Amino acid sequence: MILFFISGAEILVIFLIILLLFGADKIPDIAKGLGKGIRQVKDATQEIKTEIQKSAEKKGIDTKEISDQIDSVKDDIDDLTGSIKRDI
Repeated sequence: MILFFISGAEILVIFLIILLLFGADKIPDIAKGLGKGIRQVKDATQEIKTEIQKSAEKKGIDTKEISDQIDSVKDDIDDLTGSIKRDI
């Protein structure tokens, strides 16, 4: 995965600016806070996904079949756009 199209030199400059602004002693605290925030977002997302699946199962909706159909459509679109990209 390309990280927002940022090169290594640009990442280094950003890191140096952060180091100058916050100092070396604050960077671990900032990173820890960001990590906790990202973990909370992931946990909340997973909880919402689980609740939606439970609700769908109670109503008799087969989420596995729907997911398989969506994956099939994605594959078809990838095949179509792949041939278009090759032609260009």
